[in-house]
Amino acid sequence: MIRLRDCDFAYDLSGVGPATPFVWGHGLTSSRASENRLPLVDLSLLATGRQVLRYDARGHGESGDLIRPEQGAWSELALDQIALINELGLDKVALGGASMGTATALHTALHLGDRVEKLILTIPPTAWASRADQIGLYEQMAQAVETQGVAPLVYGAKTMPPPDPFIDDAQYVERRVEGLEAADTARLASMFRGAGHADLPAEDALPALTMPALILAWTGDTGHPVSTAERLGELLPNSAVVLASTRAELDTWTQRCVDFLNG
Repeated sequence: MIRLRDCDFAYDLSGVGPATPFVWGHGLTSSRASENRLPLVDLSLLATGRQVLRYDARGHGESGDLIRPEQGAWSELALDQIALINELGLDKVALGGASMGTATALHTALHLGDRVEKLILTIPPTAWASRADQIGLYEQMAQAVETQGVAPLVYGAKTMPPPDPFIDDAQYVERRVEGLEAADTARLASMFRGAGHADLPAEDALPALTMPALILAWTGDTGHPVSTAERLGELLPNSAVVLASTRAELDTWTQRCVDFLNG
């Protein structure tokens, strides 16, 4: 545990070697523990020849709470990430993450500039024009959790189709439901309200990120639309977009990340 910016952060630093350290951020309502149960990328395989830094974002997992909703803005979470990187003495880094973690990485990269060697941007969330409807949904979810507990979210998890790569994976829904039922409702509402203050960096700022970027997206998920990934591919000058519509395609992501970081 480490205290930064008036918050305690739980983190782990694994791997050894001379390659540029890799910093990974999880998604909204997730944590290191929940990603261990449902990893999109096997980070242990990325920790060969390099350090890999994982941490629980403010308001998530074992880290401290969001005191104000504005602290959940992705631009604010990036300042937390930068403070952690600097406190641990990491100079050059590669950045990556899932959803909220992807957004955090983009904001961090704009601050750190040439200290960031590569980006791995996984399931980019709604952004810009598509963000307004999602923000309204987050407020509805926060109010539902406060008044009814997690039951409405559990119902949604059971009835809404999962992303395309998980269509035939019954355990996907089970893991989602287990995570929701174990959640602290006050923290969950706080996470949703924090996300209501969040957006990706402005489109006209992103072309300044000229480092190589690998963008990994899946189909069939309105909260992580392909349109965001494709737009990032247009805005980031040295990027490649890879889409997964099947489990077999999703299962290539870890090796793609290994090859990208080692390339």
